Amino acid sequence: MNKEVRPSPENFFLDWKQREALAEGMIPLIGKLYRGSNVSTYMYGKSMVNKSVTDIMKAHRFVRQVEKNELSEFDTAPMLQAISRLSLGPAHIDIGKLVVKFQTMKQSTSIDGFVAAELAGCIGSKLKPLVQPQDIVLYGFGRIGRLLARLLIDKAGGGDVLRLRAIVVRKGSQSDNDLEKRAALLRQDSVHGSFRGTIRVLSECNTLVVNGNPIRVIYADQPEDIDYTEYAINDALIVDNTGIWTDRKNLQRHLRTGAKKVLLTAPAGGDIPNIVYGVNHHQISPAEDVISAASCTTNAIVPVLKTILDEYGIEHGHVETVHAYTNDQNLIDNYHPGDRRGRSAALNMVLTSTGAAKAVAKAIPELEGKLTGNAIRVPTPNVSMAILNLQLSRSVTRSELNEFLRYMALHSPFQQQIGYTVSTEAVSTDFVGSRQATVVDSEATIVSGRNAIIYCWYDNEFSYSCQVVRCIEKFAGVDWQRYPTGDYSPNKNFP
Repeated sequence: MNKEVRPSPENFFLDWKQREALAEGMIPLIGKLYRGSNVSTYMYGKSMVNKSVTDIMKAHRFVRQVEKNELSEFDTAPMLQAISRLSLGPAHIDIGKLVVKFQTMKQSTSIDGFVAAELAGCIGSKLKPLVQPQDIVLYGFGRIGRLLARLLIDKAGGGDVLRLRAIVVRKGSQSDNDLEKRAALLRQDSVHGSFRGTIRVLSECNTLVVNGNPIRVIYADQPEDIDYTEYAINDALIVDNTGIWTDRKNLQRHLRTGAKKVLLTAPAGGDIPNIVYGVNHHQISPAEDVISAASCTTNAIVPVLKTILDEYGIEHGHVETVHAYTNDQNLIDNYHPGDRRGRSAALNMVLTSTGAAKAVAKAIPELEGKLTGNAIRVPTPNVSMAILNLQLSRSVTRSELNEFLRYMALHSPFQQQIGYTVSTEAVSTDFVGSRQATVVDSEATIVSGRNAIIYCWYDNEFSYSCQVVRCIEKFAGVDWQRYPTGDYSPNKNFP
């Protein structure tokens, strides 16, 4: 019998140092593509822009853990170098998927020839994702507002797509050092860490300069007090983060001089479209002036429910959310108009209600009346879990269901909405900063015939904010060229 030969510790270390050097060399190429050509690069849906050497290496590690194809920096670095040699127009390019496609095709062409053929549509392209830049105004600057500011600044690129121009806050909160306090909250976050960039405070003109982007802070008690053209803002898209108004009549109060559209970061009532990006974003039409991005929980459960409904059918189900506490609750016991929410959020599990199960029907009408739901608020500051207890229309095995969800996470149009983990040690803090609307915990999946229980983690702040930004882009008419195109995965093994 031949004895297994394992690499020595020295060889492991040498391999890691070589991969580290390759990842380090990728950073300036990624930055040049992004800032010079407005080309964003990804690794199986994970952004590589403004990432550290370790971040890039971890993205490769994710692919090795979840995908069935081995992928390393030795594969991706030459692909990125070939891409950087081309004169490209604005696009989103998934380096990892291009590598797998190149390896799968088993062709004799060079990597430069392959890349030129794959990206032919954007070589020398002058087609912009947006005809002219879209001004964005954040109305409210709380937990979601500040995360949206971080994301919009991070996606500023060459400044020719979305431009965060202003933040509106109440006059009553203004103090002598108001701008400094707001800058400090944007700069440091107890949950999401430090802002990666620079923030300057220009008190004389009520402006924050964030990574070179001037953002005017406007003090107003109500939308009617503002004329946005006074700040050189035109046809702005207003993002209401306050949650004060949820009906069309009141939200249309934002449509003042200089404002054109309104997006609410909370569930809306009446005939306002409640959008879960990836599922029903086609409902966003040029004629619509007010939309809602629904809730964090609705965004977490709808993509998984939609994929399962289409593949297996759903007879009925129950959704239980284990949700981090929010600013709506009391830190210690005090009066609260809501049942149980007056009790200390930091000391109790608080049984409460959620409208997420009913809200599902607004995005997936086929599930009208088929789901019930409840929520438990727990003493953690961020990251929640949705437990989907479903009666399917046909039987399935645990391995088949997990393989289906893995495929949806990596290869389907739901890649930005559904994540997937195979870790047996995953806990809530591991998902802080997740950009997918939800992450399926495959190790926790339970299946018995037609009964399936699926556990979904979601960062109820950051993941939701990412979904909001996707809605903003769609609402603004942003249209990116995306590469590679088509389905090329060799691992579609589910029934």
